[in-house]
Amino acid sequence: MLHLSAGRVGSLLVKRATAALSTSSARMSSHGHDVAETTDMSRPMYWDRVDLPLPDRPYKEAHSAAEKSLKQKEKGPWGQLSKEEQLALYRLAFRHTFPEIKKPSAEWKTVLGGIFIFLGFTGLVVWWQKVYVYPKTPRTFDEEWQAKQLKRMLDMRVNPVEGFAAKWDYEKKQWK
Repeated sequence: MLHLSAGRVGSLLVKRATAALSTSSARMSSHGHDVAETTDMSRPMYWDRVDLPLPDRPYKEAHSAAEKSLKQKEKGPWGQLSKEEQLALYRLAFRHTFPEIKKPSAEWKTVLGGIFIFLGFTGLVVWWQKVYVYPKTPRTFDEEWQAKQLKRMLDMRVNPVEGFAAKWDYEKKQWK
């Protein structure tokens, strides 16, 4: 059998009460924060999607008095309803029409702007590295140095079968 003393039971109750109050909305609202409302994901949700034309539930579930009388009229013949009433009934069930859902958004501008900002920042980093990080280009990249190196390779007759020396006419001193 489990025997707990009165002090032990009291301390357990105090710990539970403290934990309950520390995560309660009273604690959050006392610090000036609004408590976010949680969504029950097990209940049917409303989505405006082209691939799901009929959502699990209507857009508006709580109706005003005018909307309730319109819902009663809906049960009768639809020929007696005006175009405005039919549109109001549609808006009770759906938030957007198909053309409104398919309408392109301006999100591409934000994406393109972000890409250009990223590319600009990358360009600045590359420029900074070229100026301050990398050493100057070696002298072997100069046109003058490369011309001297080519002349030296021709004088040494480097690779006379298929290389430089094979394509150089030594008598005329020009390329074949």
